[in-house]
This record gives sequence, C-alpha cells and structure tokens, in this order.
Amino acid sequence: MRGKKGIPHTDPGDPPRRRGNKARGHGTWDNDRPPICGVVGREGGRVRLTVAEHADGETLRRVVMRATWPMASVFTDEWCGYNGLPEMGRPHATVCHVAGEWARDDDGDGIREVHDNTLEGLWTGLRNFLRPFRGVNKKYLHQYVAMFEWGYNVKRATPAFLWAILGVRSATICPT
Repeated sequence: MRGKKGIPHTDPGDPPRRRGNKARGHGTWDNDRPPICGVVGREGGRVRLTVAEHADGETLRRVVMRATWPMASVFTDEWCGYNGLPEMGRPHATVCHVAGEWARDDDGDGIREVHDNTLEGLWTGLRNFLRPFRGVNKKYLHQYVAMFEWGYNVKRATPAFLWAILGVRSATICPT
C-alpha cells in the first residue's frame, strides 16, 4: 500500500519520494544549499540579505562589514564564525542558544538588549515567502531574496509610493 501512515514501504521498484535536502551542517553553493546571510538594523529596522557561496566566518565578516557602519554593535549567537568582528571595529555580544539563552540584559535596566530574535524571525518570513514557488533554482535565488528584502524594507505602501512604482497617477487611487 502506498501513502498510508505507519505501514512500511517495501516495494524496491517504487521507492518513497525524497523530501527536500536534509543534509546536516551549513549549506554551500556546491551542495545546493546556498546560505543567505542577513543583517538587520536595530534602529531603522532595515534588512540587508546576501546569498553567499559559503557560510564560513570570512564570508559572514565580509557581509557584516558591507552592511554596517564602523562601531555598530553586532548581536549574534555564539557560532565561532563571528569571532573576528571586534577586531574589525564592530563591538560584538552574543547569546548562547545551547544554554537556553535567547536574550540577555547586560546593563540591568530590565530591557534585554542582546538578542538576535529579529533576524531569527525574519528567516521564517523568508521561508514562507519562498514556499509558494515550490523550489527556487540557486542561480535565481538572489533575485527572490532581493524581492523579499525590498518588501520587508518598504513597510507601507502609500499612494505616492504606488504612483512612483507604477510610473503613472492612477484615477483609482485617491491622494490623502
């Protein structure tokens, strides 16, 4: 029987379908799991996303250098790839997810300043954005990621914005 829960699939001529690329570890361009690096500004809330070939420390530091101003504080998890940030003029604080820490209040004022929750939540939004496309070729992934980044950064569509993007003044949109 095919497709019944709990019943083993025994026909070697009709193997079960494989679901997604479930390889463990960090993705790379070569193993068809290109990593997407992201930086979110705390004050402006703008996001910068980059499709990379590798998820190594050198790549991540390069992305952070391009997306942040000197002396901007960077908050991450404790992955060792982020270790070189202080030497590059980016103060660095971490949360330790392994120890069950998701946010930390370093100065004792009751506000948990050190967290990476905004970016962690953004990955869910990106995944949901990509899901209707049912698989994106890695060659075009950067274009889909750019569309998501643009939509995330727009925040709201005003009539002036719609006129600008359409290149015309529409009779159906009333100015406010």
